[in-house]
Amino acid sequence: MAIEKVKDFFKQFGIEDRVREFPVSSATVELAAAALGCEPKRIAKTLSFDVNGQTVLIVAAGDAKVDNSKFKAQFSAKAKMLSSDEAEGRIGHAVGGVCPFAVNDGVKVYLDVSLTRFETVFPACGSSNSAIELTVPELEKYSGCTQWINVCKGWEEQA
Repeated sequence: MAIEKVKDFFKQFGIEDRVREFPVSSATVELAAAALGCEPKRIAKTLSFDVNGQTVLIVAAGDAKVDNSKFKAQFSAKAKMLSSDEAEGRIGHAVGGVCPFAVNDGVKVYLDVSLTRFETVFPACGSSNSAIELTVPELEKYSGCTQWINVCKGWEEQA
């Protein structure tokens, strides 16, 4: 089970006990915000893409949407999200629990600047009913982030 993989991954940092599991689904931004009792924009959603055969994860704020022109400028490719069927095999986590932790080898993780306006955010932990509260520097450290990018829109006016 992917949540166990994530908890095992977090053991090396001594934070596995910070993973929260809910009796309800947290598979979408809205459901996660309700389960956590926080604003939807503080959910750190992980979006999965195929970029010329490379699996790419972009972690963005819950109120951010991918801007196709920014994405194309960043990656020199059109934004093509992975299907539900592709995601688990390529990432190691099923849709609803996709997160940037304990992912398969070769997966590149990018963090979107939409996250930088928060002290803490809530990414999933490999299942459709889990999350962890992390500071933005902790998210950067534990996600193995390749780099910070700016490929989203719609969040700037909501800071």
